[in-house]
Amino acid sequence: MDRNPSPPSSEAEEEGDAVGSTVYSKHWLFSILTRLIELISPEKSEPSGNPEGIQTELDEEMENDICKVWDMSMDEDVALFLQEFNAPDIFMGVFAKSKCPRLTEICVGILGNMACFQDICMSIIELLVKVGEVVDKLFDLDEELMLNWIKSGTCQSVGPSTDDSPEELPDFKIVPCILEAAKQVRSDSPEGLDVYMHILQLLTTVDEGIQAIVQAPDGGKETWTLLYDLICHELCQPDDPPIIVQEQKTVLASVLSVLSAIFASQTEQEYIKMRKNMPLIGSLIRILQYMEGCGKRSVDNSKESEQEETGKAELKEEDFHLKILKDICCELLSNMFQELTKRRLPEDLIVAFQCLKGAY
Repeated sequence: MDRNPSPPSSEAEEEGDAVGSTVYSKHWLFSILTRLIELISPEKSEPSGNPEGIQTELDEEMENDICKVWDMSMDEDVALFLQEFNAPDIFMGVFAKSKCPRLTEICVGILGNMACFQDICMSIIELLVKVGEVVDKLFDLDEELMLNWIKSGTCQSVGPSTDDSPEELPDFKIVPCILEAAKQVRSDSPEGLDVYMHILQLLTTVDEGIQAIVQAPDGGKETWTLLYDLICHELCQPDDPPIIVQEQKTVLASVLSVLSAIFASQTEQEYIKMRKNMPLIGSLIRILQYMEGCGKRSVDNSKESEQEETGKAELKEEDFHLKILKDICCELLSNMFQELTKRRLPEDLIVAFQCLKGAY
């Protein structure tokens, strides 16, 4: 694997120009951030006014310089300096406007390095959300990249290391990283939780992603426990108004989709046993019940008011997301009931029907 270039040397650095206690130059960092802004500006990216002319490759000098920033961002003083001058917003702008995969990859790496420092994450939880948004978009647009990230976490520990091997790489596991990020943003950022749950859902769209979840040392228990807790104790609760399902429809769909994938592949795991997961049945029924109420309200509102075509399109889009959520709920419920009847456990069936009764 190619290594990133080493950080720039400290030659001719003036004391007042240093970033924190490092030898890195503020002026040099400013110049790179400025060049990044220029790189994605309309005048630079579309010289002919044609979007097809957007730059898709980095020139060697620019790539080397931005890779130096990538390496430098592992230093906390540099990370704090980048945060102070809103570098995350610049990197997000790069991702939104750039068509260069290598540049996007480097920006993800810099944001990831910055997110490793607790002080930064504690002061601006938005940074983790921004990192999640970038990864979410990347995985959604580039399945091959997602597969590479998954495999990089499953191949590191395979095979003995040799004495003449290069410097050992960190043990990168994508699923624990996603779960930890979700826990960090859970309380303070519903949008961030939505983003990381969607990343987890994207993993389940490929076999390698499902295996990365269920073949973890704990067999996927940590993932199941977090998502189970979200559904049963946090999202769409009995004391919430039915309209809450409209607000939480995307995160609910992501969480339930992952739960469904785990349930279908890990039925023999102890943490999947039905006796331990009966409350999930009640939560699924409650979500379906709330969706029915939202559907009736949408129909009533559409009859009472005259809406423009754009408004109608938005309504149709909302109904589309609710339909996806409904399908996922029904699939998971069906699988759970099949498991109950297959094992023919009368006491489990009694508890299940009690859950159904309680949901209504």
